[in-house]
Amino acid sequence: MAMPQLFGRTKNVSKRSKKYLEEALYVWLFKEGGTEVSVRQQLNQFLKSSKRVYKWEVGETLKKLRDRKLYYPALKLSEAMSKRGMNKTVSDQAIHLDLIAKTSGITAAENYFIDLPETSKNLLTYGALLNCYCKGLMTEEAEALVEKMKELNLGISSMSYNSLMTLYSKVGKPERIPAVIQEMKANNIMPDSYTYNVWMRALAAVNDISGAERVIEEMKRDGRVAANWTTYSNLASIYVDAGLHEKAEKALKELEKRSAHRDHSAFQFLITLYGRLGNLLEVYRIWRSLRLAFPKTSNISYLNMIQVLVNLKDLPGAEKCFREWESSCSSYDIRIANVLIRAYAKEGLLEKAEELKERAHSRGAKPNAKTWEIFLDYYLENGDIKLAVDCLSNAISTGRGDGQKWVPSSEIVESFMAHFEQQKDVDGAEDFIVILKKAVDNVGANVFESLIRTYAAAGRTSNVIGRQVKMENVEVSEASQKLLEVISVE
Repeated sequence: MAMPQLFGRTKNVSKRSKKYLEEALYVWLFKEGGTEVSVRQQLNQFLKSSKRVYKWEVGETLKKLRDRKLYYPALKLSEAMSKRGMNKTVSDQAIHLDLIAKTSGITAAENYFIDLPETSKNLLTYGALLNCYCKGLMTEEAEALVEKMKELNLGISSMSYNSLMTLYSKVGKPERIPAVIQEMKANNIMPDSYTYNVWMRALAAVNDISGAERVIEEMKRDGRVAANWTTYSNLASIYVDAGLHEKAEKALKELEKRSAHRDHSAFQFLITLYGRLGNLLEVYRIWRSLRLAFPKTSNISYLNMIQVLVNLKDLPGAEKCFREWESSCSSYDIRIANVLIRAYAKEGLLEKAEELKERAHSRGAKPNAKTWEIFLDYYLENGDIKLAVDCLSNAISTGRGDGQKWVPSSEIVESFMAHFEQQKDVDGAEDFIVILKKAVDNVGANVFESLIRTYAAAGRTSNVIGRQVKMENVEVSEASQKLLEVISVE
Protein backbone atom coordinates (compact mmCIF):
# COMPACT_ATOMS: atom_id res chain seq x y z
CA MET A 1 0.00 0.00 0.00
CA ALA A 2 1.43 3.36 -0.98
CA MET A 3 2.23 5.88 1.75
CA PRO A 4 -0.20 8.81 1.56
CA GLN A 5 1.44 12.03 0.47
CA LEU A 6 1.00 14.47 3.35
CA PHE A 7 2.35 17.56 1.65
CA GLY A 8 0.46 19.61 -0.93
CA ARG A 9 1.66 22.35 -3.26
CA THR A 10 -0.57 25.38 -3.26
CA LYS A 11 -0.72 28.14 -0.64
CA ASN A 12 -4.45 28.61 -0.09
CA VAL A 13 -5.38 27.14 3.31
CA SER A 14 -8.97 28.30 3.67
CA LYS A 15 -10.38 26.46 0.65
CA ARG A 16 -8.47 23.21 0.68
CA SER A 17 -10.24 19.85 0.79
CA LYS A 18 -10.85 17.58 3.78
CA LYS A 19 -7.81 15.54 2.80
CA TYR A 20 -5.76 18.37 4.28
CA LEU A 21 -5.23 19.48 7.86
CA GLU A 22 -8.04 21.88 8.72
CA GLU A 23 -5.65 24.64 9.83
CA ALA A 24 -2.09 25.68 9.10
CA LEU A 25 0.41 23.14 10.47
CA TYR A 26 2.16 25.61 12.77
CA VAL A 27 -1.23 26.62 14.25
CA TRP A 28 -2.02 22.96 14.84
CA LEU A 29 1.31 22.26 16.55
CA PHE A 30 1.03 25.17 18.98
CA LYS A 31 -2.70 24.91 19.73
CA GLU A 32 -2.05 23.15 23.08
CA GLY A 33 0.78 25.50 24.06
CA GLY A 34 4.42 26.05 23.16
CA THR A 35 6.14 23.49 25.40
CA GLU A 36 8.23 20.77 23.80
CA VAL A 37 5.97 18.08 25.26
CA SER A 38 2.75 19.57 23.83
CA VAL A 39 4.35 20.27 20.44
CA ARG A 40 5.71 16.72 20.21
CA GLN A 41 2.29 15.30 21.03
CA GLN A 42 0.58 17.40 18.36
CA LEU A 43 3.27 16.52 15.82
CA ASN A 44 2.90 12.81 16.56
CA GLN A 45 -0.87 13.07 16.06
CA PHE A 46 -0.37 14.77 12.72
CA LEU A 47 2.23 12.29 11.49
CA LYS A 48 -0.01 9.34 12.45
CA SER A 49 -2.88 10.83 10.48
CA SER A 50 -3.33 10.77 6.72
CA LYS A 51 -3.86 14.51 6.55
CA ARG A 52 -1.89 16.55 4.04
CA VAL A 53 -0.33 19.99 4.36
CA TYR A 54 1.38 22.34 1.93
CA LYS A 55 5.13 22.56 1.56
CA TRP A 56 5.23 26.22 2.51
CA GLU A 57 3.53 25.32 5.81
CA VAL A 58 6.29 22.87 6.62
CA GLY A 59 8.93 25.51 5.93
CA GLU A 60 7.11 28.10 8.03
CA THR A 61 6.61 25.57 10.83
CA LEU A 62 10.29 24.61 10.83
CA LYS A 63 11.19 28.29 11.12
CA LYS A 64 8.88 28.76 14.11
CA LEU A 65 10.15 25.60 15.81
CA ARG A 66 13.77 26.68 15.36
CA ASP A 67 13.00 30.18 16.63
CA ARG A 68 11.63 28.58 19.81
CA LYS A 69 14.60 26.21 20.06
CA LEU A 70 12.34 23.18 19.63
CA TYR A 71 14.97 21.33 17.64
CA TYR A 72 13.90 17.73 18.22
CA PRO A 73 10.34 18.12 16.87
CA ALA A 74 11.76 20.27 14.07
CA LEU A 75 14.13 17.47 13.07
CA LYS A 76 11.33 14.92 13.20
CA LEU A 77 9.21 17.07 10.89
CA SER A 78 12.16 17.66 8.56
CA GLU A 79 12.76 13.90 8.34
CA ALA A 80 9.07 13.39 7.56
CA MET A 81 9.45 15.71 4.56
CA SER A 82 11.56 13.10 2.81
CA LYS A 83 9.68 10.04 4.05
CA ARG A 84 6.28 11.38 3.00
CA GLY A 85 7.09 12.44 -0.53
CA MET A 86 8.37 16.00 -0.33
CA ASN A 87 11.55 16.74 -2.23
CA LYS A 88 14.06 18.70 -0.20
CA THR A 89 15.66 21.75 -1.77
CA VAL A 90 19.29 22.51 -0.96
CA SER A 91 18.00 25.11 1.48
CA ASP A 92 15.94 22.40 3.21
CA GLN A 93 19.04 20.21 3.40
CA ALA A 94 21.06 23.03 4.96
CA ILE A 95 18.37 23.47 7.63
CA HIS A 96 18.27 19.71 8.20
CA LEU A 97 22.05 19.65 8.69
CA ASP A 98 21.78 22.40 11.30
CA LEU A 99 19.04 20.50 13.15
CA ILE A 100 21.12 17.32 13.20
CA ALA A 101 24.04 19.24 14.71
CA LYS A 102 21.80 20.69 17.42
CA THR A 103 20.19 17.38 18.34
CA SER A 104 22.81 14.72 17.58
CA GLY A 105 26.12 16.57 17.49
CA ILE A 106 28.54 17.82 14.88
CA THR A 107 29.87 14.38 13.91
CA ALA A 108 26.36 13.35 12.85
CA ALA A 109 26.02 16.60 10.90
CA GLU A 110 29.34 15.95 9.15
CA ASN A 111 28.16 12.48 8.16
CA TYR A 112 24.92 13.93 6.77
CA PHE A 113 26.95 16.45 4.75
CA ILE A 114 29.28 13.75 3.38
CA ASP A 115 26.29 11.67 2.23
CA LEU A 116 24.67 14.56 0.35
CA PRO A 117 24.80 14.38 -3.44
CA GLU A 118 27.55 16.55 -4.92
CA THR A 119 24.94 18.80 -6.50
CA SER A 120 23.73 19.72 -3.01
CA LYS A 121 27.18 20.71 -1.76
CA ASN A 122 27.02 24.39 -2.45
CA LEU A 123 27.30 27.63 -0.47
CA LEU A 124 24.14 26.86 1.53
CA THR A 125 25.17 23.46 2.89
CA TYR A 126 28.86 24.39 3.25
CA GLY A 127 27.72 27.52 5.07
CA ALA A 128 25.48 25.47 7.39
CA LEU A 129 28.37 23.15 8.24
CA LEU A 130 30.66 26.14 8.80
CA ASN A 131 28.09 27.62 11.17
CA CYS A 132 28.06 24.35 13.11
CA TYR A 133 31.85 24.44 13.48
CA CYS A 134 31.71 28.07 14.58
CA LYS A 135 28.99 27.45 17.15
CA GLY A 136 30.99 24.46 18.40
CA LEU A 137 34.08 26.72 18.73
CA MET A 138 36.01 24.40 16.38
CA THR A 139 38.46 26.96 15.03
CA GLU A 140 40.73 24.67 13.00
CA GLU A 141 37.83 22.89 11.33
CA ALA A 142 36.09 26.18 10.55
CA GLU A 143 39.22 27.72 9.01
CA ALA A 144 39.91 24.58 6.96
CA LEU A 145 36.34 24.57 5.65
CA VAL A 146 36.58 28.23 4.67
CA GLU A 147 39.73 27.43 2.67
CA LYS A 148 37.91 24.54 0.99
CA MET A 149 35.03 26.87 0.09
CA LYS A 150 37.54 29.28 -1.47
CA GLU A 151 39.13 26.46 -3.50
CA LEU A 152 35.68 25.53 -4.85
CA ASN A 153 34.96 29.18 -5.72
CA LEU A 154 31.66 29.02 -3.84
CA GLY A 155 31.60 32.76 -3.27
CA ILE A 156 31.63 33.09 0.51
CA SER A 157 28.72 35.15 1.82
CA SER A 158 28.71 37.81 4.51
CA MET A 159 26.80 35.29 6.67
CA SER A 160 29.70 32.82 6.54
CA TYR A 161 32.21 35.56 7.30
CA ASN A 162 29.98 36.67 10.18
CA SER A 163 30.02 33.12 11.60
CA LEU A 164 33.81 33.04 11.43
CA MET A 165 34.15 36.44 13.11
CA THR A 166 31.71 35.43 15.85
CA LEU A 167 33.85 32.35 16.44
CA TYR A 168 36.98 34.50 16.83
CA SER A 169 35.13 36.69 19.34
CA LYS A 170 34.04 33.71 21.42
CA VAL A 171 37.46 32.01 21.51
CA GLY A 172 39.18 35.21 22.58
CA LYS A 173 40.83 36.07 19.27
CA PRO A 174 39.18 39.40 18.36
CA GLU A 175 42.45 40.62 16.85
CA ARG A 176 41.80 38.33 13.85
CA ILE A 177 38.55 40.06 12.93
CA PRO A 178 39.95 43.20 11.20
CA ALA A 179 41.78 40.91 8.74
CA VAL A 180 38.49 39.17 7.91
CA ILE A 181 36.89 42.59 7.33
CA GLN A 182 39.72 43.51 4.95
CA GLU A 183 39.27 40.22 3.08
CA MET A 184 35.56 40.93 2.69
CA LYS A 185 36.33 44.37 1.30
CA ALA A 186 38.94 42.96 -1.10
CA ASN A 187 36.38 40.43 -2.38
CA ASN A 188 33.62 43.04 -2.65
CA ILE A 189 31.51 41.22 -0.06
CA MET A 190 29.07 43.75 1.28
CA PRO A 191 28.99 43.81 5.10
CA ASP A 192 25.61 43.79 6.80
CA SER A 193 24.62 45.29 10.15
CA TYR A 194 25.71 42.13 11.96
CA THR A 195 29.16 42.41 10.36
CA TYR A 196 29.53 45.96 11.62
CA ASN A 197 28.37 44.98 15.10
CA VAL A 198 30.87 42.13 15.37
CA TRP A 199 33.61 44.42 14.08
CA MET A 200 32.75 47.08 16.67
CA ARG A 201 32.79 44.47 19.43
CA ALA A 202 36.17 43.17 18.30
CA LEU A 203 37.70 46.64 18.47
CA ALA A 204 36.15 47.26 21.88
CA ALA A 205 37.59 43.95 23.12
CA VAL A 206 41.10 45.30 22.49
CA ASN A 207 40.13 48.63 24.14
CA ASP A 208 39.97 50.49 20.83
CA ILE A 209 36.80 52.48 21.61
CA SER A 210 37.67 55.18 19.07
CA GLY A 211 38.01 52.41 16.48
CA ALA A 212 34.48 51.23 17.28
CA GLU A 213 33.26 54.79 16.80
CA ARG A 214 35.02 54.92 13.42
CA VAL A 215 33.04 51.85 12.35
CA ILE A 216 29.83 53.81 12.93
CA GLU A 217 31.22 56.66 10.85
CA GLU A 218 32.14 54.23 8.07
CA MET A 219 28.59 52.87 8.07
CA LYS A 220 27.26 56.39 7.66
CA ARG A 221 29.69 57.18 4.82
CA ASP A 222 29.01 53.91 3.03
CA GLY A 223 25.26 54.45 3.16
CA ARG A 224 24.34 50.97 1.96
CA VAL A 225 23.76 49.63 5.49
CA ALA A 226 21.85 51.95 7.79
CA ALA A 227 22.77 52.02 11.48
CA ASN A 228 19.70 50.53 13.18
CA TRP A 229 18.73 50.14 16.82
CA THR A 230 20.94 47.05 17.25
CA THR A 231 23.94 49.11 16.15
CA TYR A 232 23.32 51.68 18.86
CA SER A 233 22.49 49.00 21.41
CA ASN A 234 25.87 47.48 20.65
CA LEU A 235 27.59 50.87 20.90
CA ALA A 236 25.83 51.71 24.18
CA SER A 237 26.89 48.37 25.65
CA ILE A 238 30.49 49.08 24.61
CA TYR A 239 30.36 52.48 26.32
CA VAL A 240 28.84 50.97 29.49
CA ASP A 241 31.61 48.36 29.63
CA ALA A 242 34.19 51.11 29.21
CA GLY A 243 32.61 53.24 31.94
CA LEU A 244 31.72 56.01 29.45
CA HIS A 245 28.26 56.63 30.88
CA GLU A 246 27.55 59.96 29.18
CA LYS A 247 28.30 58.51 25.76
CA ALA A 248 26.24 55.44 26.64
CA GLU A 249 23.22 57.64 27.46
CA LYS A 250 23.52 59.39 24.09
CA ALA A 251 23.73 56.07 22.27
CA LEU A 252 20.61 54.88 24.10
CA LYS A 253 18.72 57.96 22.96
CA GLU A 254 19.73 57.11 19.38
CA LEU A 255 18.54 53.55 20.00
CA GLU A 256 15.13 54.88 21.08
CA LYS A 257 14.80 56.90 17.89
CA ARG A 258 15.23 53.76 15.80
CA SER A 259 12.34 51.31 16.15
CA ALA A 260 12.27 51.30 19.93
CA HIS A 261 8.50 51.70 19.93
CA ARG A 262 7.99 49.06 17.25
CA ASP A 263 10.47 46.38 18.27
CA HIS A 264 9.94 44.38 21.44
CA SER A 265 13.62 43.44 21.75
CA ALA A 266 14.68 47.09 21.61
CA PHE A 267 12.72 47.75 24.81
CA GLN A 268 14.50 44.85 26.49
CA PHE A 269 17.91 46.22 25.61
CA LEU A 270 16.96 49.72 26.75
CA ILE A 271 15.80 48.44 30.15
CA THR A 272 18.87 46.25 30.57
CA LEU A 273 21.36 48.95 29.56
CA TYR A 274 19.73 51.71 31.62
CA GLY A 275 19.83 49.22 34.47
CA ARG A 276 23.55 48.70 33.98
CA LEU A 277 23.94 52.49 34.10
CA GLY A 278 22.08 52.49 37.41
CA ASN A 279 19.43 54.82 36.02
CA LEU A 280 16.28 53.60 37.77
CA LEU A 281 14.12 56.48 36.53
CA GLU A 282 14.87 55.65 32.88
CA VAL A 283 14.27 51.94 33.56
CA TYR A 284 10.74 52.74 34.78
CA ARG A 285 10.14 55.19 31.93
CA ILE A 286 11.03 52.60 29.30
CA TRP A 287 8.95 49.98 31.13
CA ARG A 288 5.88 52.23 30.95
CA SER A 289 6.52 52.75 27.23
CA LEU A 290 6.83 49.00 26.70
CA ARG A 291 3.51 48.39 28.49
CA LEU A 292 1.80 50.99 26.29
CA ALA A 293 3.27 49.54 23.09
CA PHE A 294 2.61 45.91 24.11
CA PRO A 295 -0.40 45.81 26.51
CA LYS A 296 -0.21 42.01 26.52
CA THR A 297 3.24 42.01 28.06
CA SER A 298 5.24 38.81 27.61
CA ASN A 299 6.77 36.68 30.33
CA ILE A 300 10.24 37.46 29.00
CA SER A 301 9.61 41.19 29.44
CA TYR A 302 8.60 40.72 33.06
CA LEU A 303 11.59 38.42 33.62
CA ASN A 304 13.97 41.06 32.28
CA MET A 305 12.36 43.94 34.19
CA ILE A 306 12.24 42.13 37.53
CA GLN A 307 15.86 41.02 37.14
CA VAL A 308 16.96 44.60 36.43
CA LEU A 309 15.06 45.91 39.46
CA VAL A 310 16.62 43.24 41.67
CA ASN A 311 20.08 44.16 40.36
CA LEU A 312 19.35 47.79 41.22
CA LYS A 313 18.38 46.78 44.79
CA ASP A 314 14.79 47.91 44.22
CA LEU A 315 13.22 44.86 45.89
CA PRO A 316 9.85 46.56 46.60
CA GLY A 317 9.64 47.55 42.92
CA ALA A 318 10.53 44.02 41.86
CA GLU A 319 7.83 42.60 44.15
CA LYS A 320 5.22 45.00 42.78
CA CYS A 321 6.14 44.09 39.20
CA PHE A 322 6.03 40.39 40.11
CA ARG A 323 2.55 40.71 41.65
CA GLU A 324 1.36 42.48 38.51
CA TRP A 325 2.67 39.62 36.36
CA GLU A 326 1.38 36.93 38.71
CA SER A 327 -2.16 38.33 38.70
CA SER A 328 -2.49 38.22 34.93
CA CYS A 329 -0.13 35.53 33.60
CA SER A 330 -1.63 32.74 31.53
CA SER A 331 1.28 30.38 32.25
CA TYR A 332 3.24 30.51 35.50
CA ASP A 333 6.93 30.78 34.59
CA ILE A 334 9.28 29.38 37.25
CA ARG A 335 12.13 31.46 35.80
CA ILE A 336 10.40 34.67 36.89
CA ALA A 337 9.73 33.30 40.36
CA ASN A 338 13.38 32.24 40.60
CA VAL A 339 14.57 35.84 40.21
CA LEU A 340 12.62 36.90 43.28
CA ILE A 341 13.43 33.68 45.17
CA ARG A 342 17.14 34.38 44.65
CA ALA A 343 16.70 37.99 45.76
CA TYR A 344 14.96 36.83 48.95
CA ALA A 345 17.65 34.23 49.62
CA LYS A 346 20.43 36.78 49.21
CA GLU A 347 18.67 39.06 51.71
CA GLY A 348 18.31 36.19 54.15
CA LEU A 349 14.52 36.14 53.72
CA LEU A 350 14.27 32.35 53.62
CA GLU A 351 10.62 32.17 54.65
CA LYS A 352 9.58 34.43 51.76
CA ALA A 353 11.74 32.40 49.35
CA GLU A 354 10.17 29.11 50.52
CA GLU A 355 6.65 30.57 50.41
CA LEU A 356 7.14 31.76 46.83
CA LYS A 357 8.54 28.38 45.77
CA GLU A 358 5.46 26.65 47.19
CA ARG A 359 3.09 29.19 45.65
CA ALA A 360 4.71 28.71 42.24
CA HIS A 361 4.35 24.94 42.64
CA SER A 362 0.66 25.31 43.49
CA ARG A 363 0.25 27.31 40.26
CA GLY A 364 1.74 24.49 38.20
CA ALA A 365 5.38 25.66 38.06
CA LYS A 366 7.48 22.95 39.68
CA PRO A 367 10.90 23.97 41.04
CA ASN A 368 13.53 23.52 38.36
CA ALA A 369 17.24 22.86 38.84
CA LYS A 370 17.91 26.60 39.14
CA THR A 371 15.36 26.85 41.97
CA TRP A 372 17.11 24.10 43.90
CA GLU A 373 20.50 25.65 43.16
CA ILE A 374 19.35 28.94 44.76
CA PHE A 375 18.42 27.14 47.99
CA LEU A 376 21.58 25.04 47.73
CA ASP A 377 23.71 28.20 47.67
CA TYR A 378 21.80 29.62 50.64
CA TYR A 379 22.21 26.51 52.80
CA LEU A 380 25.87 26.12 51.87
CA GLU A 381 26.58 29.73 52.79
CA ASN A 382 24.77 29.28 56.10
CA GLY A 383 26.44 25.98 56.94
CA ASP A 384 23.36 23.74 56.77
CA ILE A 385 25.03 20.94 54.85
CA LYS A 386 22.25 18.36 55.25
CA LEU A 387 19.67 20.61 53.57
CA ALA A 388 22.27 21.70 50.99
CA VAL A 389 22.83 18.03 50.04
CA ASP A 390 19.06 17.55 49.73
CA CYS A 391 18.87 20.53 47.35
CA LEU A 392 21.80 19.17 45.34
CA SER A 393 20.05 15.82 45.01
CA ASN A 394 16.81 17.52 43.93
CA ALA A 395 18.63 19.65 41.34
CA ILE A 396 20.34 16.61 39.85
CA SER A 397 17.15 14.52 39.74
CA THR A 398 15.20 17.43 38.20
CA GLY A 399 17.78 18.07 35.46
CA ARG A 400 17.85 20.96 33.04
CA GLY A 401 14.87 22.11 31.01
CA ASP A 402 16.43 20.95 27.74
CA GLY A 403 16.60 17.37 28.95
CA GLN A 404 20.31 17.53 29.77
CA LYS A 405 21.79 16.74 33.15
CA TRP A 406 22.29 19.50 35.70
CA VAL A 407 25.90 19.45 36.87
CA PRO A 408 27.02 21.38 39.97
CA SER A 409 29.88 23.83 39.50
CA SER A 410 33.38 22.91 40.65
CA GLU A 411 33.06 25.61 43.34
CA ILE A 412 29.97 23.93 44.80
CA VAL A 413 31.65 20.51 44.78
CA GLU A 414 34.78 21.92 46.43
CA SER A 415 32.68 23.62 49.14
CA PHE A 416 30.97 20.34 50.04
CA MET A 417 34.19 18.32 50.08
CA ALA A 418 36.00 21.00 52.13
CA HIS A 419 33.23 20.80 54.74
CA PHE A 420 33.36 16.99 54.95
CA GLU A 421 37.14 17.10 55.18
CA GLN A 422 37.08 19.73 57.93
CA GLN A 423 34.45 17.79 59.89
CA LYS A 424 36.25 14.46 59.28
CA ASP A 425 32.89 13.21 57.97
CA VAL A 426 33.77 10.20 55.83
CA ASP A 427 30.18 8.92 55.57
CA GLY A 428 28.91 12.35 54.51
CA ALA A 429 31.61 12.58 51.84
CA GLU A 430 30.85 9.09 50.53
CA ASP A 431 27.10 9.80 50.37
CA PHE A 432 27.78 13.09 48.58
CA ILE A 433 29.92 11.36 45.94
CA VAL A 434 27.17 8.79 45.31
CA ILE A 435 24.77 11.65 44.55
CA LEU A 436 27.39 13.49 42.47
CA LYS A 437 27.93 10.43 40.27
CA LYS A 438 24.32 10.72 39.10
CA ALA A 439 25.35 13.94 37.36
CA VAL A 440 28.90 13.20 36.19
CA ASP A 441 30.63 10.08 34.92
CA ASN A 442 33.95 11.02 36.48
CA VAL A 443 34.06 12.99 39.74
CA GLY A 444 37.69 13.97 39.17
CA ALA A 445 41.00 13.85 41.00
CA ASN A 446 40.21 16.76 43.34
CA VAL A 447 37.21 14.96 44.82
CA PHE A 448 39.14 11.73 45.37
CA GLU A 449 42.10 13.58 46.90
CA SER A 450 39.73 15.35 49.32
CA LEU A 451 38.08 12.01 50.16
CA ILE A 452 41.48 10.45 50.85
CA ARG A 453 42.39 13.34 53.18
CA THR A 454 39.00 12.99 54.91
CA TYR A 455 39.68 9.30 55.60
CA ALA A 456 43.16 10.14 56.91
CA ALA A 457 41.87 12.98 59.13
CA ALA A 458 39.19 10.71 60.57
CA GLY A 459 41.68 7.88 61.15
CA ARG A 460 39.57 5.58 59.00
CA THR A 461 40.72 2.90 56.59
CA SER A 462 39.09 1.56 53.44
CA ASN A 463 39.30 -1.61 51.38
CA VAL A 464 37.62 -0.07 48.32
CA ILE A 465 38.90 3.48 47.78
CA GLY A 466 42.15 2.28 46.20
CA ARG A 467 40.21 0.18 43.71
CA GLN A 468 37.87 3.11 42.99
CA VAL A 469 40.80 5.34 42.10
CA LYS A 470 42.20 2.69 39.75
CA MET A 471 38.82 1.86 38.17
CA GLU A 472 38.12 5.51 37.40
CA ASN A 473 41.66 5.95 36.07
CA VAL A 474 42.25 8.93 38.37
CA GLU A 475 45.75 10.30 38.81
CA VAL A 476 46.16 11.73 42.30
CA SER A 477 49.07 13.80 43.59
CA GLU A 478 52.14 12.20 45.15
CA ALA A 479 51.05 13.33 48.64
CA SER A 480 47.56 11.88 48.11
CA GLN A 481 49.06 8.62 46.84
CA LYS A 482 51.08 8.25 50.04
CA LEU A 483 47.99 8.90 52.15
CA LEU A 484 46.06 6.39 50.04
CA GLU A 485 48.60 3.70 50.83
CA VAL A 486 48.22 4.46 54.53
CA ILE A 487 44.38 4.27 54.60
CA SER A 488 44.03 1.31 52.22
CA VAL A 489 43.58 -2.17 53.65
CA GLU A 490 43.07 -5.46 51.88
